Amino acid sequence: MLYLDDWLAVVDKPAGLMVHDSALARGETDFAADRLREQFGRPIFLVHRLDRATSGALLLAFDRDTAAALGQVMMSREVEKDYWAVCRGWPEPRFTVDHPLDGGPGKPQKKPAVTRFTRLATTELTVPSAGFETSRYALLCAQPETGRFRQIRRHLKHVSHHLIGDTSHGDGRHNRNFRMLGIHRMLLHARRLSFLHPVSGARIAVTAPLDAEFSRALALFEGFEP
Repeated sequence: MLYLDDWLAVVDKPAGLMVHDSALARGETDFAADRLREQFGRPIFLVHRLDRATSGALLLAFDRDTAAALGQVMMSREVEKDYWAVCRGWPEPRFTVDHPLDGGPGKPQKKPAVTRFTRLATTELTVPSAGFETSRYALLCAQPETGRFRQIRRHLKHVSHHLIGDTSHGDGRHNRNFRMLGIHRMLLHARRLSFLHPVSGARIAVTAPLDAEFSRALALFEGFEP
């Protein structure tokens, strides 16, 4: 639990757990939403979503009015969402991807999608890659300004800085490099969430800790302090 009061909660979702049942569930029966209803013993209303393979801060409300208010907050510029991601290559220190995206399976209409990226650290591993003797990787802070389907993952693919561990939009060669290091998860983590509380008006800011595998990946970036 990252934050809890009478109206809302921010929980730390583990990687590999689907948030709720959907067409992508593939027959699964274990969902974060069901676990949370049982844990809190009351209805919950998910304010946003995280991909199955993404870990970190997940916001929910305990009543429809608070959920609706939080939904408006999430669509405003008042919310701050920081995701940590490990990608292939060394992108520019700061860059923005402005590239429309569709809504996923069955939703072909493209809508505006913007993500701002900041490079936090770089590393170079002694693993051959595409004719080079080494492989370069970067740790990024991604700040999505919109909330499209798999936005960060697809935006990184669009600029050829594929997210490590992403089996749908990533680069299999680089994913294998990390699996050889014992890192099997997709390296995307909802690190920080900051927003205005819809009832009290106070600013709530939470930071989600890293799991063991993400921490192992972070250790490759020598000198970086979380």
